[in-house]
Amino acid sequence: MSKSLQDKVIIVTGAGRGIGREIALLCAAEGAKVVVNDPGGASDGAGSNAAPAEEVVEEIKKRGGTAVANFESVAEAIPASKIVKTATDHFGRLDGVVNNAGILRDMIFHKMSVEAFEAVIKVHLMGSFYVSHAAARIFREQESGSFVHFTSTSGLIGNFGQANYAAAKLGIVGLSKSIALDMGRFNVRSNCVSPFAWTRMIGTIPTETEAEKARVEKIKQMGPEKIAPLCGYLISDSAKDVTGQIFGVRMNEIFLFSQNRPIRSVQRSEGWTPQSIAEHGMPALKGSFYKLDRSADIFTWDPV
Repeated sequence: MSKSLQDKVIIVTGAGRGIGREIALLCAAEGAKVVVNDPGGASDGAGSNAAPAEEVVEEIKKRGGTAVANFESVAEAIPASKIVKTATDHFGRLDGVVNNAGILRDMIFHKMSVEAFEAVIKVHLMGSFYVSHAAARIFREQESGSFVHFTSTSGLIGNFGQANYAAAKLGIVGLSKSIALDMGRFNVRSNCVSPFAWTRMIGTIPTETEAEKARVEKIKQMGPEKIAPLCGYLISDSAKDVTGQIFGVRMNEIFLFSQNRPIRSVQRSEGWTPQSIAEHGMPALKGSFYKLDRSADIFTWDPV
């Protein structure tokens, strides 16, 4: 079989561990030259360590692939632009970006610090913007390119204690859709992936109750390697007609998520007052209200 990413140049952020590592390995196995970006911080973003990115590069080279390490943070514009420059300096071009880098600083909302909120937004949402924005100019000039951004059911559906993470991940959906709309004329694609996988970040989930312990045991069954094939496909030319979509991967399941559309309306010819909304408008709409679901309330069956 021919390799789906032969000679393409791909950036994978947060590629030193977990899902990012598996994506980098798969892209290299499919013939891509890979920029393995990871500053090597802890799951909350603290510290740095060159070893994770370097180890992935060495693994790729041992398997006969081509890769280079980059240790810049995505959370600031200039360092993020240097990730893109690494690709063009080493390989002369850029064909795809996988915005996977992330941190977690979970806390119930009223106890969440401003710093914890801003830090998560900067890595996930601003980081996806900074790297994509630097790459977009290259994609515009060559009239080709593909983005894969990582969202989460924490934003798409909801979870406790993750206001910062959920806000960032739902913001990424809007960012991806806007890129798809603005850059479609230049043959540039942009899609989101919501992963279900056991990673270092997921390992921070509390396991105090029996229900929480059972949930984590189920998640442990879902290896990060299961996420990589869809990302490889979305970066490849085989996905040339796929853009502006939100996908989920859970073990061997691939989901296509819905996107916000009106589901019900009410109309009053003479217009509305606060009183008429209370008496007529809202009671008519309430039957279609969404419950305050969490991700686990929606994905109630075991991964397959």
